[in-house]
Amino acid sequence: MEMEKLIAAFPHGMKEAVKHSNNLNLKDSKKAINNVLITGLGGSGIGGTIVSKIVASYASVPIVVNNDYTIPDFVSPETLVIACSYSGNTEETLSAFDLALEKEAEIACLTSGGELKKRAEKLGLNLVLMPGGDPPRTTLGWSSPQIFAILEHYGVIDDRFRESLENTPDFLLDHQFEIKTKAKLLAENLYTNTPVIYSDDAYEGIAIRMRQQINENSKSLCWHHKFPEMNHNELVGWASGNDKLAVIILRSSDDHPQTQKRMELCKGIFSKYTKNINEVYAKGDDQLMRSYFLIHFVDWVSLYLADMYGVDSIEVNVIDYLKGELAKG
Repeated sequence: MEMEKLIAAFPHGMKEAVKHSNNLNLKDSKKAINNVLITGLGGSGIGGTIVSKIVASYASVPIVVNNDYTIPDFVSPETLVIACSYSGNTEETLSAFDLALEKEAEIACLTSGGELKKRAEKLGLNLVLMPGGDPPRTTLGWSSPQIFAILEHYGVIDDRFRESLENTPDFLLDHQFEIKTKAKLLAENLYTNTPVIYSDDAYEGIAIRMRQQINENSKSLCWHHKFPEMNHNELVGWASGNDKLAVIILRSSDDHPQTQKRMELCKGIFSKYTKNINEVYAKGDDQLMRSYFLIHFVDWVSLYLADMYGVDSIEVNVIDYLKGELAKG
């Protein structure tokens, strides 16, 4: 399926995913969960990053996101490990899964099949299955509601996010024309330039999503950082800035008040080196809805940018090559 159709289908798929997440048949655990590790990479891992930011102020225990072969030493029988691999064959995630098993952690798996599904079924672990066959990065609207549901099942969060999850798909459809129109305008400003993406710490997952989508869909390099951390390091690096850099500041009404001041001040600093400064304002009733508004927006940006560059937004041949070489041992 063409990437355009997959992005356009995001709200519809999310609506089905939310229904699915409300009816998961998960087994209860007798373990007391003291912390959570969500492990996954790329399009399979970004859901954990975004969800962990949304629930950060409400989660009853710490949530750590892991993107590696290894796992932190704190993982124990009281750790909930959520292993996310869309294909079920991501070697880093399978490695982390095995290490979590050695630690006797409570493990829940989110996948469409593959080796992860086989291992989960063999061991009788909690397993949430997704429809297969699409590029992993296009399945965020399906995978992320399942992560909310898993966290709720284990008592890490309460049910406060359910209503917003249920309302978000229609909200995105209602704002589809606006999202696409503004996304195309931003893509025009990014064309032939290097995007530099900034956000408040609470929305860093969206900044990462935008970077990843521009990398994979648009076949273009870019980078991201977050406020206020960038004010303590990267801001100095702007002394070498130039007019081929295109700044994108992802903004929201719930950005920390001091961070909003920092953003305004930094716009003046950036403008000494580039006039290409763009602000994207999230819409929605809460952080969850605003996050998905921005997700849908940046996905469209990456598609329009791919069209301008004349590249195939679906193919990721260089990743396939890398996986093939690694598989040779």
